[in-house]
Amino acid sequence: MKALVFHGPGKSSWDEVPDPALKDAGDVVVRVDATTICGTDLHILKGDVPEVAPGTVLGHEAVGEVVEAGRDVRTVRPGDRVLVSCISACGRCRYCREARYGQCLGGGGWVLGHLIDGTQAEYVRVPFADMSVHPLPGGVSSEDAVLLADILPTAYEVGVLNGRVGPGDTVVVVGSGPIGLAAITTARLFSPGRIIAVDLSPARLEAARRFGADEVVNGAEDPARVIADLTGGSGADVAIEAVGVPETFELCTRTVRAGGHVANVGVHGKPAVLHLEDLWIKDVTITTGLVDTSSTPMLLGMTAAGRFPTGSLVTHTFALDRMEEAYEVFGAADSGALKVVLKRAGA
Repeated sequence: MKALVFHGPGKSSWDEVPDPALKDAGDVVVRVDATTICGTDLHILKGDVPEVAPGTVLGHEAVGEVVEAGRDVRTVRPGDRVLVSCISACGRCRYCREARYGQCLGGGGWVLGHLIDGTQAEYVRVPFADMSVHPLPGGVSSEDAVLLADILPTAYEVGVLNGRVGPGDTVVVVGSGPIGLAAITTARLFSPGRIIAVDLSPARLEAARRFGADEVVNGAEDPARVIADLTGGSGADVAIEAVGVPETFELCTRTVRAGGHVANVGVHGKPAVLHLEDLWIKDVTITTGLVDTSSTPMLLGMTAAGRFPTGSLVTHTFALDRMEEAYEVFGAADSGALKVVLKRAGA
C-alpha cells in the first residue's frame, strides 16, 4: 500500500510500505476512506515530537471500513463504517478506568502516527478496537466524521471543559486555526457572555466570526491591551491557548483575570516562561492535557443531529495520493487552509 512516511525533521514522502496486519486479537484493520492532516503532524515534521521515529506512517484521524477484525473484537465487524479515534485505549488500566484514555498505561494513548503507524495511508491497523473505533451513523458524512477523530473532542475536552467555561464568561481563544475554531464552537454550548478570538491572520479572524466569536483581535495590535479594554480591565474568565508557541501561552497568562483559567491545548516544542512573579497572587488555574476522547460518542450524536457545522471547517479536499500536495497547502500561511480532507478514490 501507499502511505505518508516520516523520515526525520523536515522530511516525509508518499511511499510504498507493507500492508498492515493484525497483531493482537483486539485489533482491526481499516481501509481508509478519509483522513486529514493535524497541526500536530506539522509539529512532528518540525521536530517538536522526538518520540516519532523515522519510518513511522503519520496521521491519527480517519474514517473507513473495517476489512479485518481480531477474534476478540466485539463491537465492529468487517464491512462496518467506522470513525478511527486519535486515542487508543486498553480499557483496563488505572487511567482508562477513570476515562482518561489519553494517559493509557496499557499500550494505548496517542499511539497512531506517533508510536505506531498511523492513518495517512490506504490501510491502518487500530489496536484495542472495541475502545478505539466508533460505528458511524449512515447520515454522517466522512468530512464531518473525520473531524470528530481529534479536533472537536480536543477543543471541547482540553480547552472548554478544562477551562471550566460557564454561562456569562468572557472566553479568549488565542489561535483561530481548526482547534481554535472548534473551541469557539464548543464553548458556545455553555452560553458564555462573550468569545474573543485572537490571531494574526485576517482570514482566520473572519472564520472565527463565522464560527461564533463576538469580537476578534489581531495579534499584532497589542491583544493584551485590547482585551483589557474590552473587559473593563479585569481580563478573561477563560483563556484557551490553541497555537503551541511560547508567545501565545504567555499572552494567555497576561490576559486571564484573577481567579480565571488558562487552558493550554497547543502542542509546544519550546519552553515558555511562566511568570510566577505576576501569577502567584492571582489564583489562576493553568491546565494542560492530551485529549481523552471520552466525549466522542456525545459529539458524534450531536453531529448526527445536525448540531455542529463541522464540515464547514473543511476548506480543501484532495485525493489520498495527493498527500504531499495537501501538506504543502495545509502548512502554507497564505493558503487559507483551515482543514484539509483526503479521500480514497470512489469514497
